[in-house]
Amino acid sequence: MLANEKRNPGAVSEPDRQEILGLYSTILATDAKWIDFSGNTQSLPADLSAFLTQMLGELKAGKSVTILEDNAELTTMKAARILSVSRQFLVQLLEQGQIPFHKAGTHRRVYARDLLAYKIRRDARRKILDDLARAEMEEGIYDLIPLNDPGSE
Repeated sequence: MLANEKRNPGAVSEPDRQEILGLYSTILATDAKWIDFSGNTQSLPADLSAFLTQMLGELKAGKSVTILEDNAELTTMKAARILSVSRQFLVQLLEQGQIPFHKAGTHRRVYARDLLAYKIRRDARRKILDDLARAEMEEGIYDLIPLNDPGSE
């Protein structure tokens, strides 16, 4: 390389570019999910450029990024972190049968697809309850005691 030749640190060779696109296509084919720092789940963008832009934006903002395949096996610690609950609470959910699990030796393992299915159900229930509470607040009836409440006598 000549001394006055400018070097482009962001340049990617064509073979590397093809390999990156192939890897991203493979990730998309596994139905991997994007999980943001607050546990919200979404599908990966179909376009690699949009994915990288979104990922870099999250990292620049100081947030963590997790990409998870549906068939990934998670420890109870990792699963609890994704749900933002304690490991003990997660184990209770597993033992109650709310989330399927299997054992690897003496350790519980959860498939990501089962954990995310539970999370979707939980988040839907939470949204319904939030909407109901919001509607009652707007109507001014949130704090009223029902007339037929046995505890009010």
